Amino acid sequence: MEECVFCQIVKGKLPSYKIYEDRDFLAFLDINPLALGHTLVIPKVHYRWVYDVPNFGAYWQVALQVTQVLQKVLQPYFITYVTHGLEVKHAHIHIIPRSKNEIAFIPKKKKITPEKLQALQVKISSAF
Repeated sequence: MEECVFCQIVKGKLPSYKIYEDRDFLAFLDINPLALGHTLVIPKVHYRWVYDVPNFGAYWQVALQVTQVLQKVLQPYFITYVTHGLEVKHAHIHIIPRSKNEIAFIPKKKKITPEKLQALQVKISSAF
């Protein structure tokens, strides 16, 4: 079986816009974001579902830490979390900063240039 895309990102085989990393978890900007700052938080070990991650509490603590930095840097009106994990079969938490005007349950994908993603990566990661 071919290694999943997130496992390849963890191993450095694929590039990412990494904003946070510790021994167990990695957070990076989504390249097909639903909002500016849309971030994915993944365990470095492959688990299929978020609820399969043994250190579930620590996982959500990282999500909270990322959320707090996104709130500080981007000042969104609110944050949405999604954990469905259907597109990539590796546990991941979507953290989606939302504006006051974005009331759709699932916002439309945004087109963000690699340059803007890179600038956002630097801005967010430096706030940790």
